Amino acid sequence: MGEPHRVGIVGAGWISGAYLETLRDHPRVTIAAVADLDAARAESVAAGIVGCRAVGVDELLRDDAVETVLNLTVPAAHASVALGAISHGKQVYGEKPLAADMPAARSLIDRAAAAEVRVGCAPDTVLGTGVQTARAAVDTGLIGRPLSAVAVMATAGHERWHHNPDFYYLPGGGPLLDMGPYYISALVHLLGPIVSVTGAASRLRPSRVIGSGARAGEQIPVLTDTHVTGVLHHANGALSTITTSFDAVRTTAAPIEVHGEAGTLAVPDPNHFTGDVRLFELGGSDWQTLEPSAGYLTATRGIGLLDMLSAPASAAGSTSVPRASGSLALHVLDAMTSLLQSAEEGRRLELTTTTDRPDPVPLTTAETWQTAT
Repeated sequence: MGEPHRVGIVGAGWISGAYLETLRDHPRVTIAAVADLDAARAESVAAGIVGCRAVGVDELLRDDAVETVLNLTVPAAHASVALGAISHGKQVYGEKPLAADMPAARSLIDRAAAAEVRVGCAPDTVLGTGVQTARAAVDTGLIGRPLSAVAVMATAGHERWHHNPDFYYLPGGGPLLDMGPYYISALVHLLGPIVSVTGAASRLRPSRVIGSGARAGEQIPVLTDTHVTGVLHHANGALSTITTSFDAVRTTAAPIEVHGEAGTLAVPDPNHFTGDVRLFELGGSDWQTLEPSAGYLTATRGIGLLDMLSAPASAAGSTSVPRASGSLALHVLDAMTSLLQSAEEGRRLELTTTTDRPDPVPLTTAETWQTAT
């Protein structure tokens, strides 16, 4: 396998713990450094990793000991941190969304291409057995020609559990930009790229009350839409309907359903790696649960970074596109920001990007993906 790949983490908040579950003791990587605006938090994380140093953000981005930057900052900082890493010749794998807006995201992708470094982006949950088994069912014709899909994410809002939920309700936040990447990435895996969107949106109330932690009872302003719905027009002719809400209480709808001429698939929550994929065939009498047939088994957050590092070299010497790629994340951001613009302007909008449908993930055991080259 050679020497472990050296990763530097920028952002030592809650989500870093989920990534470290996968990466801390992984044989293919070593966590060389951690940086955070809160130096004490960076030091606390680094102390739990053998050989890891707590450093400043700028120092980490310049550090020759770091080959790839894992960008776990808040969405507003995604682009600036990624651009700083790219300017020093480093690869970047970041949390979703790719950036807070399309101009910043395009600049990031263009700069990475010019520097010949790869960009990967969450979510990587769609590489697990849930979405990948559903994709295999679509690809093998179990539902016949796919016609449409319905995606639903409904929750009463993150301020009920998050101690510092402010950024969820600022521009660049909201239910679509926060949770939409899981659902739209899954829909691209299932049905392919999107060509146009039609959206509608609303905002239930102008403020929210933090429900837990040291700031419990504090009111925060709501400066973005908190209920977004729309139609995604896929290049293959299929139509997806998506609803994301921080205003609803709960739903009994499947996270995603895919309808075809010969059957319907119920797809598990794309915010998780696993879950039952259920099929109802035309003429059938009940749902049947499909055995996992594709995807990374026992995966946790960070598998997308490992997948990016495992991308093989092509004949031309460059590397292949990772499944959780920057180009996919750019397309997903284009779909989301276009939905919001469509809602504001009251018209259908054509997307300005496209992407290849990511390669499917064969059924892959933990031992295989932990040692893949």
